[in-house]
Amino acid sequence: MGTVCDAVPTMSEVARQDVVRPVPPPTAESLARSVLLHLPEVTDALVATIYEQNPAYRDVDSVPADDLWQSCHDNVARVMEMIAGADQSATDDFFDAARATGRRRAEQRMPLDDVLRSFRLGGRLVWEALIHEARAQGVDDSEALLEVASKVWEVVDTTSSQVAAAYHTAERHLVRADERRRSTLWEGLLHGRAKDRAFVQEAATVLDVPVDGPYTVVAIDNLIDDDCTTASLKRRLAGVRVRSAWQVRAHTVVGLLALGTDSPDTVLRSLRDMVHAPAGLSNVVSGLANVDAAYRMAMLARRTLPAGEVGVASLTERLPEALLLSAPELAEQLVEPWLVPLMTIPAAERQLLLDTLEQWVAAGGSVRRTAELAHCHRNTVINRLHRIHQITGRDLTDAAFQVELGLALRAIRLFPLPSR
Repeated sequence: MGTVCDAVPTMSEVARQDVVRPVPPPTAESLARSVLLHLPEVTDALVATIYEQNPAYRDVDSVPADDLWQSCHDNVARVMEMIAGADQSATDDFFDAARATGRRRAEQRMPLDDVLRSFRLGGRLVWEALIHEARAQGVDDSEALLEVASKVWEVVDTTSSQVAAAYHTAERHLVRADERRRSTLWEGLLHGRAKDRAFVQEAATVLDVPVDGPYTVVAIDNLIDDDCTTASLKRRLAGVRVRSAWQVRAHTVVGLLALGTDSPDTVLRSLRDMVHAPAGLSNVVSGLANVDAAYRMAMLARRTLPAGEVGVASLTERLPEALLLSAPELAEQLVEPWLVPLMTIPAAERQLLLDTLEQWVAAGGSVRRTAELAHCHRNTVINRLHRIHQITGRDLTDAAFQVELGLALRAIRLFPLPSR
């Protein structure tokens, strides 16, 4: 039987046991803590990699160098802290850098694909830094390195999702702000603010149209509130070398057309091919400073279309109607003596006589030409004109009255009179 002393290890045995005790391999957490000690160097390397492998950061030039460096620093720090197993009881705090980056890049108009590409480059650099640290500590265990990779890409994927979410949220806010600003500029143009040089320069930049040069405005009934319609009109007008900007209002779609060297007639023909709703086209004006006048002309031209008629009314072609609309009391003075008396006869005869009057004016007071237009004998025309004279008491043979009669006939289409 051995003695008690036999069971007690000697000092040399204790020392040998201490020497051979295996040292646990470093974990992803401990490696991340080590890399955090070299954070500035890792940040420098990541910035250099982004400039080299993500050309958008050089070409777009919307992200200042110090902003990029700070963003890389903060995001790498957060990723390393999460890998290091820092207290994540307040998980949202670990995504503050990612969300801030997403918001700023949206505001800087950096494409999201390029932002996320930089995060993938950052993930790869973090992985390489951790592997470098592991090998510096003598670790070459593939299983341990696989665990590190899994942890890295899990954190990077989660962080990238936070970047994308923040980017989209900021982008939506920016779009709404841009739409409000664009709408404000449009309203300013239509209400005469373009006399202010600073305002007109901003409007030209935002709407992407020139400050000077010939312009015309088209006002179309907003039958369908559809931005795709304005996009289609803009694209088709660009096909005939006309730059345009469009604004959808409550009841009207307004188009601002920069004519360049194209004639107004060419633009009018193009619009009549494209627009299938009641619309009005202004005369040509010079520069954005006069767009408010062009808008009023376009709205006036639109009003010259009789109810139910579809098409583009050019103010140039409808000046008499525009004058009548601008002075309705004078239009009434013309209609009263010439046409109101005809409202007392039966509808069928009234329409026949009104048609004859239209043809009489179009024929310049010629009985023969009126008969040709009416497809009847000249005596029939004479009889109808005599009947009109009996009813109205007006002398149709006096050429001076033909202007009045012509205007009265236009006025009655704009201000229909009820039958009596």
